[in-house]
Amino acid sequence: MKSGPATTILVALLLAASLPAVAGASKDTSHWLERMSAAMSQMTYQGTFVYVQGDEDETMRITHVSDEAGVRERLVSVSGAQREILRDSNGVRWVKGDDHSVMEAPSFGRSFFPEIPLTPSDEASISYRFEVGNTERIAGYSARKVKIIPRDHYRYGYNLWLEERSALLLKWELLDSRNQRLAKLMFTELRLGSEVDMKELKSSSKLQEYKTLESGLPPGGSTSHSKPKWQANNLPPGFRLTAHRYFGKQGEELYEHLVYSDGLAAVSIYVESIREGQQDQETGISKMGTTHAFSRQVNDVLITVVGDVPAATVQSIGKSVKLRTP
Repeated sequence: MKSGPATTILVALLLAASLPAVAGASKDTSHWLERMSAAMSQMTYQGTFVYVQGDEDETMRITHVSDEAGVRERLVSVSGAQREILRDSNGVRWVKGDDHSVMEAPSFGRSFFPEIPLTPSDEASISYRFEVGNTERIAGYSARKVKIIPRDHYRYGYNLWLEERSALLLKWELLDSRNQRLAKLMFTELRLGSEVDMKELKSSSKLQEYKTLESGLPPGGSTSHSKPKWQANNLPPGFRLTAHRYFGKQGEELYEHLVYSDGLAAVSIYVESIREGQQDQETGISKMGTTHAFSRQVNDVLITVVGDVPAATVQSIGKSVKLRTP
């Protein structure tokens, strides 16, 4: 994917806040997911996990501490390209080992792991089925399997393995609508609570010596109380508008961000004014990992739809985005 607004948008997605709440699960499944959400955010843990996608795999080391000082997290690569991710109350800093550069994004704080909080609603039952399965042994712990199964081809599903005593997420798989695995993450070694070595929170990088890369996001805040100027007119079943930000004044460059969710999957729509010299932006479908993006130009505006969903979903939504009729 070439550099430009679409690339900036993909970076923004990686740093986005946690996904909207899961809902519609059975009482038993809801109990497990509620406990998982609490464990991932409130527990202190440390371990090594392997992330596999296609023919590629990467081993990472994570230290996650939650105490009176708040939540602090450090991830460092054990294999593959050298990189480090630091997350705390100041935001996220991504350290790239190839050129010793750091990207800071104080406005965003998403964890590396999928965050699936739960609210008492039947919203997601339109699009997913939820099941609790058997137990397996992972990283020396007994783990309960929880399935999140898509009802159609517009979204992905999950298999989750939760540690039985705490519900901490030990393994997850991302699945397409045919139940084919797209990606997997699994702990191979894990420490909990007092066993965690706090020294591993300290960065091995001298951040002040590195250059800082701009995230590319415009300054400003949410304007969710106002109506969006643009809208998607063809949404898959279950998707609805959940967030909206608008930047710019009359006569200035436009930047609008819309988020549609089905209760689990989230799709972001970015509408940007095309600046001088950027008329030949790359359009069509692009992919980064399990994330798809679809871009198209409408006069002097670039519309890009991004989500951890199948290509057909972002394309269908993207083609339907139009200026709202007064």
